[in-house]
Amino acid sequence: MYGGILSGALAPALKPAAMHIPDGFLSLPVLIVCWAFSVLAIGVALRRTNAQLGERQAPLMGVLAAFIFAGQMINFQVAGGTSGHLIGAALATVLLGPWAAMLIMTAVVAVQALFFQDGGLIALGANILFMAVAAPLVSYWIVQLLQRFNRWLAAGVAAWASVVVAALGVSVALALSGTVALGIVLPAMLAVHALIGIGEALITAGALAFIAASRPDLLALRPAAAAADRWPLAGLAIALFVALLSPLASSAPDGLERVAEDLGFGERALGPFYAIIPDYAFPGIAAPALATIVAGVVGTLLIFAATWMLARYMQRRRQPAETH
Repeated sequence: MYGGILSGALAPALKPAAMHIPDGFLSLPVLIVCWAFSVLAIGVALRRTNAQLGERQAPLMGVLAAFIFAGQMINFQVAGGTSGHLIGAALATVLLGPWAAMLIMTAVVAVQALFFQDGGLIALGANILFMAVAAPLVSYWIVQLLQRFNRWLAAGVAAWASVVVAALGVSVALALSGTVALGIVLPAMLAVHALIGIGEALITAGALAFIAASRPDLLALRPAAAAADRWPLAGLAIALFVALLSPLASSAPDGLERVAEDLGFGERALGPFYAIIPDYAFPGIAAPALATIVAGVVGTLLIFAATWMLARYMQRRRQPAETH
């Protein structure tokens, strides 16, 4: 992701830290398998969400997608000159259940690849599989298992595990692709992402604590019944505020990029086929911080609108069937 503000003043951004799997890291057979599993999971998620989605969930899906997109722009520093970023799968799962969370995460990852050249287009199926399918499912299973003891503990462990499981999946995919041996990449990926997962857990717990204080009715592991008030607008405003903070992101490479550099397969990454808002820097704006802010605001509004319209479309398709 585009680098940020060093302590004190706005400084020219350093080398952008990639966030998702680029094209070139995975072999074609592995990519095909990832796409197949991702399409199957998204199809199931569409059917399940369509059956469960209430009239007032569309704005909440949009708000969550917007917040997660904005939150993912802010890389935080971890040990060893490495950064991490929010995934958001556990947060979305706790609030809307695993199937809606899959659609939210898929929309976020797809918009990042299509408009911001973050993650490869050919590798999009793999990024969806690990961050938008595996992460919500693992989060759901862990919350179901642990919430009887303490819901905050359950959410924190689920958030941490979602990061580690995604890193595990990427490691296996890299090994199956012949990019790097599993015995080499797996310890490296798990070590750094176990630390990143702590940040994920803290951010998730903080967001849920804020929601518990302001809107406790939204805290349910099922499609939440958001009240017909101004909460969606307030949520979008919070997401936009987070986007404004995007220049504060760490310029250090993220977990996957750091491992790729250390293990010598980083040069396999292919550049994007085209550029719209590459590296989260809006074109035509000379000031790096302002370019990042504008890109963040545009992306936040785009993902909010796209996810909300998807939810509304599913609702409209279901309503005629319910009248017969």
